[in-house]
Amino acid sequence: MTIKQGEKLPDAVFMEMTDNGPEPRKTDDIFAGKTVALFAVPGAFTPTCSAKHLPGFLDKAETLHGKGVDDIVCTSVNDVFVMNAWGEQAGAKGKVRMLADGNAKFAEACGLEMDASGFGMGERSKRYSMLVKDGVVEQINVEDGGEFKVSSADYLLGQI
Repeated sequence: MTIKQGEKLPDAVFMEMTDNGPEPRKTDDIFAGKTVALFAVPGAFTPTCSAKHLPGFLDKAETLHGKGVDDIVCTSVNDVFVMNAWGEQAGAKGKVRMLADGNAKFAEACGLEMDASGFGMGERSKRYSMLVKDGVVEQINVEDGGEFKVSSADYLLGQI
């Protein structure tokens, strides 16, 4: 069942690249006591994700912060090294945290996983955005199929 507005995010562990190498980050480490704009993509370096989704949040980072967002987080079912390389290539450092959900545990726990085997990608996350306050989903916007309409930074900004 898909997580809904008003529900607490499930406990999960992401991996994040730091100056000391990959480090685990628990859900509470990321979301407790903060307002977070969270978005997920089916895959790092994939066309829509690289050309529209991540760049939109990078472009709107200051505006999101001005509306009370403490942190902007991107997650994908990729390993921490791929997420780090994608973030470096996109210029995300200091603007968007790149968190790896390498085994899709967070996506599954939220009911937001999808089967991308037809594209040779295995289990992935659906494309979505959320506004999360102190670990609770305030807004959730899940895309249908291959669409990119309701998960953009602009759409999320319109809900704040």
